[in-house]
Amino acid sequence: MIRWILSFLVIAIIAALLGFTGIAGTATNIAVFLFYVFAALVVFAIALSFIQAARTVKKPK
Repeated sequence: MIRWILSFLVIAIIAALLGFTGIAGTATNIAVFLFYVFAALVVFAIALSFIQAARTVKKPK
């Protein structure tokens, strides 16, 4: 997913330099959307790992 974000970011930069503002704007919006999806998935995975770690810790008697 990070590769997709970087790909769309590079496409946006190249399109902006060449003057294709419509394509650059669309590619930028896609890159931003994918970044937020990726960030949300990372937060979700971290939360699940903390929950799983808390369940597996055994308390001494």
